[in-house]
Formats: sequence, C-alpha cells, structure tokens
Amino acid sequence: MSDTSTEQFFKNTVLGHPSGLFVLFFTEMWERFSYYGMRALLVLFFTASIMDEGWSWPREHAMALFGTYTGLVYLSTMLGGYFADKIIGYRYAVVVGALLMTLGHACMALETQFFIYTGLTLLVFGSGFFKPNMTSIISEMYKNHEHKKDGAYTIFYMGVNAGAFLGILLCGYLGEKVGWSIGFGLAGIFMLFGLLQFWFSQNIFGNIGLKPTAESKAAQLQNDTDKRNPFTTWQKVLVALSCLLGLLWLINSPASKISGDSFNMFRFEIGGIGGNDVAILSAFAMFVVLLVYRLTQYSKITRDKMIAIAFFCFLIIFFWGIFEQAPGTLTIFASDYTNRVLTGSASLTFLIVNSLVAIVPLAIINWVLLQLFKQTFKKYGLANIILATSFVIIWIITLWMLTNEWYMAGFVELSDGFREFLLIEESLKPLTEVPASWFGVLNSLYIITFAPLFSKWWESKYNPTANMKYAIGMFLLALGMACVAFGAGGIEAGAKTASVSMIWLILVYLFHTLGELCISPVALSLVSKLSPARMIAFMFGVYYLAVAIGMKLAGVFGENVDKIADEKGISYFFWMLTAIAAILGVFSMVMQPVIKKRMHGVR
Repeated sequence: MSDTSTEQFFKNTVLGHPSGLFVLFFTEMWERFSYYGMRALLVLFFTASIMDEGWSWPREHAMALFGTYTGLVYLSTMLGGYFADKIIGYRYAVVVGALLMTLGHACMALETQFFIYTGLTLLVFGSGFFKPNMTSIISEMYKNHEHKKDGAYTIFYMGVNAGAFLGILLCGYLGEKVGWSIGFGLAGIFMLFGLLQFWFSQNIFGNIGLKPTAESKAAQLQNDTDKRNPFTTWQKVLVALSCLLGLLWLINSPASKISGDSFNMFRFEIGGIGGNDVAILSAFAMFVVLLVYRLTQYSKITRDKMIAIAFFCFLIIFFWGIFEQAPGTLTIFASDYTNRVLTGSASLTFLIVNSLVAIVPLAIINWVLLQLFKQTFKKYGLANIILATSFVIIWIITLWMLTNEWYMAGFVELSDGFREFLLIEESLKPLTEVPASWFGVLNSLYIITFAPLFSKWWESKYNPTANMKYAIGMFLLALGMACVAFGAGGIEAGAKTASVSMIWLILVYLFHTLGELCISPVALSLVSKLSPARMIAFMFGVYYLAVAIGMKLAGVFGENVDKIADEKGISYFFWMLTAIAAILGVFSMVMQPVIKKRMHGVR
C-alpha cells in the first residue's frame, strides 16, 4: 500500500478519526480489561491468608514475582515486534497474542500452583505478540497525517483505560467478594471477545499489517533511503548474552526469594557483590556498550533521533517505576493502612458515587460503540454483533454488582423478587467496605474524563514541547506521591495497620493520571514519529523494553517497602519516590534545548 492510500481511512470517520482506530480501540479495551482485571487481584491473591483462599505469601515475595511478571510482559514485546516485522505481520501477531492470553487466563482460573505459573507464562508471551503491533497498525494508518497522531494515540489510550477501568472494577470485585478464580476467569472471557472482534473486522485495515512478502520488503527497502545497519555476528552474540543474563535475573530474583534460596542460579560473589547483582549489571553494561557503538553507525539525523528516543526511554523507566506502585504498595496501603469502612450517610454517598462511576463511563463507551456501528455494521456485522454481546454481558455483571452492594449495605431489601429502597433509620447504621482494588479504578476513570481535554491541548497552538510534557508529567507524579506521603505522616515506624483517610489515595490517583496523560500516550506517538520506517515495530519493542525495566524497578521498590516502613515509617518510602520524580522533572526541562535539536523538527 502506498503512503497516499492512507487517505481512504479518513473518508468515513468516527469522531474525526478512521473507523479502524475504533476497532483497535475496542480490541485493546478487552485486552486491557483482561490484563488489569487479573493484575488488580494478583498481589492480593498472593498475600491473602489461607483462610481467604490466598497463598499467604510475604509482601516481599509477592512484589518480587509481580515485578518480574510485569517486566517480562513488556520485555516480550521485542520478540513480538521482531516476528511481526519479519515473519507473520502485525495482524497475525495480534491474533496469536490474544489467543495465548485467553489460554493464560483460563489456566489462572484453576488456581493451582502449576496452572498459575503456566497462566502467567502464557500471558507474558501473549502480551509480547499483542502490544507492540496494535500501536504499529495505528502508526501505519496515520501516514501523512502526522498532525493527528497525538490525538489518535490519546483516543486509543482512552480505550486502554476503559478496559482497565472495567477490568479492575468487575474482576477486582468478583475476585475479592466472590472468588479469585471467578475474577481470573472473567478476564479470559473478555480477552476471547476481543480476539473474535478483531479477527472478523480486520479487513477494515486494508493492506496494513499483512504477512510480509518479498515484494513488500523490497518496496520498503526502496523507500528507505537511510543507511542500513545490520547486526554483525559479535553484536548478535552480545545481544544474546545480555538478553539471557537479563532474563535469568528476572526469573531468579523472585524464585530465589520464594524458594528460600534453595533455587538460585547465581550462587557466587565477586568482590562482595552477589551473583544476582553481577548478572544484571553485566547485562546492562553489554547493552550500553552495544547501544553506544550502534549509534555511531547510523546517519547523523537517524542517530540524533534515536538518541532522543533513548533519552525519553530513560525517563520512562523511572516514570513507570514510580507510577506502578499502584497495584503494589498503593494497593497494600489501601488494604492495610486506609480506613475503607463507611457507615451511614458516607456509605450512601459512596454507593451513589460508585454507581455513577460504573454506569456513566459505560454509557459513554456505548455511545462510541454506536458511532462505530453506524459506519461499519453493513460490512462487519458479525464483528459488531460479537462486540455488542460482550457489552450486554458487561451491563448484566455491572448491574448485578451494584445491586448486591446496595443490598449488602442495607439500603436495598430483596424480597419476593422485587427491590425496595428503604428509608434507613440512623440506628441501623448501614455499612459499606470499599474493596482495596477499587482505588485502581480511579486511574482509568480520570483517563476517560481528561483524555479528550489533553487531546485537544496537544492539537492546539499551546502544545508544549516533548521535554516539557515529560517534565509536567514528572512533577505531577511527584505531587501525587507527596499527597500519600503527607497522608501517611502520622503512621509510626513498624506499624502494620492504620486508618488513614481515603482522600489521599483519591488525590494520588488524580495527579498520577494527569501525569500519565502527559507522558504515556505522547511517548507512543514520539516513537512512531522518530523511528525509521523499517524499524518501527522493533523500536516500539525497545520502548517497551524501557517500560519492562520500569516495571521491574517498581517491584524492586515494592520489595523494600516493609524494610523502610519498619525502620523509618512508610511515609519516608513515599517521600523518597517524590524526590526522584521531582528531580527527573527538572532534568527533562534542563535538557530541552539539547533534545529538541536532535529531534530535527519532530514535535
């Protein structure tokens, strides 16, 4: 397909964007539903007591495995990007990824040790094939429409967070209140819906994402005037060693802790440094040497743009390392240190808010769904019917959940098949306990609320530079951590429980979400703009490698929370993260003139 042929996608639009963007929107939404729904339960499941049908793990063990899992999820995108670029194409990579994730969630629903680990493994490889190639399809669709890319990725990001919102809300509720296997299994059901919807509507993308042919590869080479830089034998060996050491470290880090050091692949020390640390430092050193050398082999403009990508990836590592405390230390903070029991009018207020939080965004998403149906139902009826069916099921589960919450709180009486709203006397004191996973919903809710505003901002004349967006995002990240640090200020060192107000968690998720909107969707757009055409899926893989390091860093931070909380108080832990985010925000501002020059006009 020639570049000019992308004009066909803009003939029939939904909200000013191609219909294909919204097919990807809903496919990604169900994938994020499955991922975040399962993720919201994972640490809680590992740390829950045997009486609560959990595994009763120490927090350190749960955070170590969680960090490795999320790190591997993003690290595997390099493998998926390579296969898509060279062998199977973007579309088949998405289908393979969705199928593996469906099987992974099905395994986790069985809850045995073998099936939990098997399920996590399938989810890792499934995400690797799925994630980089969805964004690659968008990049191809928006060729010659660069000015609309930031808005497109922000809308796509709304789909990401709509799925996360519903996944955390429903899987989290069912997992905590009904049973872990129900929450894990529900995630798999909707991943299957996403797979079917994508498969039956894939022709909407024209020739984008098809399996590479000799002709398409030759055409790509002809259009690519940039200097080629193939990997030599020694470079491939260095890549293999670096990846192998990094992978073994990721696996060994939680395995050695969980097994009590009976399983440890690095039982040695060099100069007082443990084998585990030697492995990861060696892998990092080899990666840096290779990166620096390869940058010298590209033409100046390409080299400059890749340096800019490397700079933003460096910031991304620490952004996600701090931001991803949400499913770990912040969920633990919600579970053990936050007063989540509401009575009387507070209980009633929460139930009303929770009902609106569930119904209003779902109604908005359904409105977007109807706009898509108007454009695509005649040609892709089966895909639309599958999509509609999935939302009917979502509405049934949501309404059941809300009814059950009102009933459990004492505001609704179920008798003779009818519901009656009761006028509660003050002496009855209706009670509601907010699930610990519920606070994760706020991130997605804020995304859905504010993403359209940020999309308009990025398309206006007041659009900040890339460095300023990153700086603003880091400062907002710092402000959010400062809120929870301040709120936890009264918790004594060594305390295992407390009753801090929920307002601090509500604020931290607000500021972190605003920071995320300044960085994450913008980062995807920047990678697509700065990458050479032949390397776009691979460069998305590199970006996700930075995210993977950040995810594991989040786990490393989380592993130390109890140690720091026992010695200096949990507030000190959050103040440390606040300082890191603020310093990096200043660093991004200072580096603006240098990085802007290397971007060669790309905004």
